[in-house]
Amino acid sequence: MTPDSGGRSVLVTGGGGFLGGAIVRRLLARGDRVASFSRRSYPQLETLGVAQRQGDLSDPEAVDAACRGREVVFHAAARAGVWGSYAEYHRPNVIGTANVIAACRRHGVGALVYTSSPSVVFHGGDMEGVNESVPYPRHYHAAYPRTKALAEEQVIRAARGGLAAIILRPHLIWGPGDTHLVPRIIARAGRLRRVGRGHKRVDTIYIDNAADAHLLAAERLAAEPGLSGRVYFISQGAPIPLWEMINAILAAAGKPPVTRTIPPWTAWLAGALLEGFYTLFGIRQEPPMTRFVARELATAHWFDISAARRDLGYLPRVSTEAGLERLAAWLRQDDRQPGQ
Repeated sequence: MTPDSGGRSVLVTGGGGFLGGAIVRRLLARGDRVASFSRRSYPQLETLGVAQRQGDLSDPEAVDAACRGREVVFHAAARAGVWGSYAEYHRPNVIGTANVIAACRRHGVGALVYTSSPSVVFHGGDMEGVNESVPYPRHYHAAYPRTKALAEEQVIRAARGGLAAIILRPHLIWGPGDTHLVPRIIARAGRLRRVGRGHKRVDTIYIDNAADAHLLAAERLAAEPGLSGRVYFISQGAPIPLWEMINAILAAAGKPPVTRTIPPWTAWLAGALLEGFYTLFGIRQEPPMTRFVARELATAHWFDISAARRDLGYLPRVSTEAGLERLAAWLRQDDRQPGQ
């Protein structure tokens, strides 16, 4: 079945991105008619026959036009990162999500699947096996988690008001095609330092599993409207020591492992000093370390995904080991590694 021959009419915000692109390909494979809303056009989406709409999430008219006539919307677009002004994150993440919600309501969209982040509940300490009942923290250490939490709350309120919506919290998405996590790790090969003893476990999620969870969420929401407003952690379901995972990614790229260690307080102090220096001199580039990143690197953060298994039928079908093999093969293809 070709993308134009039938199926549901679906919009993916951020369809040209890593996660958005994986969702798009899944939807096309099952015969849905897919459109993408992004700030620019992507040649790979044109090749796939995806209808592309360009615009800014903070522009309500552009978002409204993109959502018109859609049966399902996957809202995966966001400004991610750990550095930048609050306003830079608030416009796309909070105002943008409000615009998506308003457009979905106006055009009677049957289901909204919103991509959030476990960072919305990160309080700066260890989080081991917590479930969706864990509250938002009183204070945030970066603009990204704060604005994603505000957006998440908007979706929950909209669900209470009648919009069919589910929220997913994938943690550290990686795999072939990654434009964020994997390139950052590889680019810093030889300069990385373990923060702390290195035994703290974290959740990750392979890209195919993350895309699967999004499609499952839309399907289950259509079958069980009572799931609307629910929030779900999704991951590999197999937490791994952070630095073991980082070294596995480096090994997939043929890079040496990280062996040298610095104390957590040293990383935090370096982050504080660098943030102050970059702010003082108006440097927009992300510092090599921030206080938020220092806390993330030194703490455990893995989550109970039993709710997603039970309600969505989510099962991570690609293991971490298999995913790493696929990543290594992709990195070898055409010398994709940064700096080569």
